[in-house]
Amino acid sequence: MDTLIRLVLQNSTVVLLLLGFVVGGVRSAMRARPVTKAAVVEDQLAWFLFFSIGVSYLYNFVVHTFFGDMTAKFIGWEQSPFQLEVGFASLGFAVVGFMAFWGGLGMRAAAVVGPACFLLGAAGGHIYQMVTAHNFAPGNAGAIFWTDIIIPIVGFVLLGLYARSYCDRKKEGMV
Repeated sequence: MDTLIRLVLQNSTVVLLLLGFVVGGVRSAMRARPVTKAAVVEDQLAWFLFFSIGVSYLYNFVVHTFFGDMTAKFIGWEQSPFQLEVGFASLGFAVVGFMAFWGGLGMRAAAVVGPACFLLGAAGGHIYQMVTAHNFAPGNAGAIFWTDIIIPIVGFVLLGLYARSYCDRKKEGMV
């Protein structure tokens, strides 16, 4: 059980991404028939925002703010005052992610774009650390590196699909 908990915590971004897809799928399956493509996209985006942005960044806030020494070691860095700053920035992303779960197109776009800038920048930082400092610690070169790239891609794809269906529904007077 300890190994499973450790695995989940060390790979939280992957676990939360998958959990969002599962919960979004369950939500779509529970809808009245027929289920439209727009409804499935809505469910997937909403639960992606809830888990991959809201819960993930809330977790990031906690580990960087309250467990900074452990987090720095996991990343392969020395403890730094920037841990606290990353923690509070993460809290802001979490709040926006939770708000966007219920929000409209603009709020959802903000909840994808802000973290995407952070994550893609972090991925660049991880690459730099791998090349220059040979830092292949799990928190630098493991699942977090890959989700720093995958989460923005998934977010932009879902946001694009949602925006398209939103515009279609608006043309039909449904929004």
